[in-house]
Amino acid sequence: MSDTQVAEVDRLLPAPRLAALGLQHVLVMYAGAVAVPLIISGALGLTPDQRAILINADILACGLASLVQSIGFPGVGIRLPVMMGVTFASVAPMLAMITAAKDAGGANFSAVAALTTIYGAIMAAGVFAIVVAPFMSRLLRLFPPIVTGSIILVIGLSLMRIGVGWVEGPFTIVQVVDGAAKVVPNPNRDAIDGFTLSFIVLLVILGATKFGKGFWSNIAVLIGIVVGAILAAIVGKMEFGAIAKAPWLGVTVPFQFGLPDFQVVPILTMCVVMIVVMIESTGMFLALGEMTGKTIGPKELAAGLRADGVGTIIGAVFNAFAYTSFSQNVGLVGVTGVRSRYVAAAGGVILVVLSLLPKLAAVVAAIPVEVLGGAGLVMFGMVAATGVRILSAVDFKNSRNNLFIVAIAVAFGLITLIAPGFFKNFPIALKPLLDSGIILTTVTAVALNAYFNGIGSQGDAEAQLTEAARAAEH
Repeated sequence: MSDTQVAEVDRLLPAPRLAALGLQHVLVMYAGAVAVPLIISGALGLTPDQRAILINADILACGLASLVQSIGFPGVGIRLPVMMGVTFASVAPMLAMITAAKDAGGANFSAVAALTTIYGAIMAAGVFAIVVAPFMSRLLRLFPPIVTGSIILVIGLSLMRIGVGWVEGPFTIVQVVDGAAKVVPNPNRDAIDGFTLSFIVLLVILGATKFGKGFWSNIAVLIGIVVGAILAAIVGKMEFGAIAKAPWLGVTVPFQFGLPDFQVVPILTMCVVMIVVMIESTGMFLALGEMTGKTIGPKELAAGLRADGVGTIIGAVFNAFAYTSFSQNVGLVGVTGVRSRYVAAAGGVILVVLSLLPKLAAVVAAIPVEVLGGAGLVMFGMVAATGVRILSAVDFKNSRNNLFIVAIAVAFGLITLIAPGFFKNFPIALKPLLDSGIILTTVTAVALNAYFNGIGSQGDAEAQLTEAARAAEH
């Protein structure tokens, strides 16, 4: 790792470049960022106004958490180009809490009371993450290049499901039936026009990457998305009704639904979720470390994991959810080659502004997911390619055991991708662990590496990761 590369991570770019590159990150993660509040508000049966509160709160918390993670404070924040978003690992436990509240409440069920219980569990889990972060960070010796390479490869392959899903289009759409808005299956999913739109975006990105120079090459994904959005508007695939209805100004108030309600079982459940989040975040941080040329040691890992906890507490305070680093944006770093953490900070500022201006947020939300599909295939493929690049530094020629480690770890990681219902008969308490291909790969790779190669020292792990980063640069 050279001083130049470290400076690249910490380099403050000119304001116009920061704004464009930050907007690029926002557009990539926005659809995923608002998905969880839409799911939870639907399960709770919230009114449109309450749903809007959750979405705005989520956008604000995404922005604040991204600022904490990328800018960093003493002992908090990985100080890498990280964008934070709601972890999907928390969705199933929150839906279970809502179902339990409905069963217990019956006709007296209160959506607001269920929300305050969720927020109590989220806040406690955030505190838990801050406390255990130093212990989690000391496990770096379990993550030599053969393990991190396998994990990052599976992260990229798992993300391809999201990218392909974007190309296909949304599963559901909102239609007005008898004067009421209802969510119905999307009859135009997998339509040729959606495929065409994604393919055009992909071609624009490839063209801008090859023929664009400097800054224009760096914003190739943004150019592709803008061109795709313009084409979508021309052919009538953008919905402008929500933009017209959205207010110009909106302020998110802390504890708008009431003070958190702390209950033991929901808290324990969400703490398990945070362990899952921290394991996944470790993989993301190591991937970004490889991409940016910055060595990630226990100190940096602990700071990044603490920021996950702080971001989750921010979520509970501002009526949002649990937060983690968004893997979509890791792929964008690989595509653009822009390593500055201040680009993610700029994205955080844009998200905060969007939370205050719902009409602008509605413009971003109106961009069809098919437009993001072409960009997703590029970005997520880059994450997988980074995993392959790291594995290229592993000795496979003289050690067949290493082939077994990668083969079995990747196979386990792809189980949920290939057969989503594979673990349906396992205990529901294990669902957050078994539904994550990243977790399955991590556990399998760590266990097999320990079995075949033993567990090295913390210093050995750091030296191996640094050597892998150097090898990947040349």
